[in-house]
Amino acid sequence: MTNKKIGIVMGSDSDLVTMKEAINILKEFGLDFDVNIISAHRSPERVQSYATDAEKKYEVIIACAGGAAHLAGVIASLTPIPVIGVPMLTSGLGGLDSLLSMVQMPSGVPVPTMGIGKSGAINAAILAVQIASVSDSKLRQKLVAYKKKLSDEVEKKDKEARKELGLL
Repeated sequence: MTNKKIGIVMGSDSDLVTMKEAINILKEFGLDFDVNIISAHRSPERVQSYATDAEKKYEVIIACAGGAAHLAGVIASLTPIPVIGVPMLTSGLGGLDSLLSMVQMPSGVPVPTMGIGKSGAINAAILAVQIASVSDSKLRQKLVAYKKKLSDEVEKKDKEARKELGLL
């Protein structure tokens, strides 16, 4: 296992409410992480510095932004480490603008992009765990147990629903 962290970077402090979902997942798996607020448009020099130094600190970066949502792509263009994009919900277009900004990356600059908002934040953290687990068998075991727990919860809900409907 590497000593590197997972980087979480947000375009605005308003994204923190959503990204707490990702933070909770990383805490559940015992991963070390950093959180930074850096705007691709309002603080481009900080984005460049963050991205060019990222390889020394991070194994994976989760980058979220709303609207034009260029943060993940700009960082991905400046670092060789994986950058996972999380589009934020927006008032004008419901996050579709954010999603389309992230998924329309040019060839050679991949940004695996999750769904909009809370579920996207959770899935970004799970993907970061999966990437980190490639080189960490203990983390992989935790991931397998987590997925088993998800499966068990679905089975439990199935039984409860079938019982309520009188099918059991």
